[in-house]
Order: sequence, then C-alpha cells, then structure tokens
Amino acid sequence: MKYPLLALALLMASATSAKRVVVPVYMFGYAASFSDSVVYLTDVQEVDSAWIDGKTRFLLGRDNYSAQLREHFTEKQMPNRVCGVIFALKRSDAEKMYLKMTRRYTVKAKNKYEVKYLTANDFKFQSINMAEEEDEAAPKPVKKPKKPKGPKPPKGQQGQLPPKP
Repeated sequence: MKYPLLALALLMASATSAKRVVVPVYMFGYAASFSDSVVYLTDVQEVDSAWIDGKTRFLLGRDNYSAQLREHFTEKQMPNRVCGVIFALKRSDAEKMYLKMTRRYTVKAKNKYEVKYLTANDFKFQSINMAEEEDEAAPKPVKKPKKPKGPKPPKGQQGQLPPKP
C-alpha cells in the first residue's frame, strides 16, 4: 500500500461507529518479580492485527498478550513474574513510552534494578483473535441482593453487633 498512514487514518475515522477494529499496533512488554531486582523489557514490536475498541481506542485482549509473556518466562523456569504490555498506534509513541520505562528502571531508580532486554528473536507477541468473543452473548448483570426489611436499630446502636443471647 502506497499510503499506509492515510489508510490507517480512514480506518480510525470509520472506527468511531464500530465497536471493534483490527489495526496494526506497536507494543512492548515488561516483566518483574517481587523476589528479585531483575526487570525484563521486550523490544517494541509490531502486531499487525490487534483488536482495538473503536470508541476508546484501547487494546482488547491485553491480558492475553501479557499472558504470552508470562508463559515465556514460565517455560524459561522463571515463574511468578508480573507481566504487562504497553501499546500505541504509532511506532514513535511506543518508542517514547519505551524510553520512559527504561529510564524509570535505570536512571530514576539509581541502579536498584538490573534491566535485561528481550529481542524479537527471544520473544515475539502473537496476534489475538477477538472475533469469537464478539459473537458471544454479553453476560447478564448480577443483581445485588436486597437488604432485609425490618425494624431499624435505634440511632445510637447503628453499626454495632446485637447482644449475645
């Protein structure tokens, strides 16, 4: 395609009326543990068909992408890592957030953390197909239980436990 930004702009303009849109996004992941001071950061990667909420422009299936990173560390015998992903629709925005994250764990933390980088050869995000979830019926809202009707306690005894028999 000769003008990919124009196509992306047109797609995002039509996305305001759509619930979900499939667009390329740029994301990176991070993984940390409470038991050591090593923080892992992946490269900024392009995921070519990620699902975005058309109204809020927020990445759908974020938990699935972070689960991919968590599974990678579990396979490498490093379980119990807290993993997350950060995404942007533009590569430059993702790279700015990536630099901010690296500064947070290097310069601002005054070398409290050891930062290790995962290249695309070490780990690569896979696209998540959210089409199956769109077809499912929305869960029914859970009703709150009604408070029992009865005499109210006197004003001075509200919030107190009743006397033992």
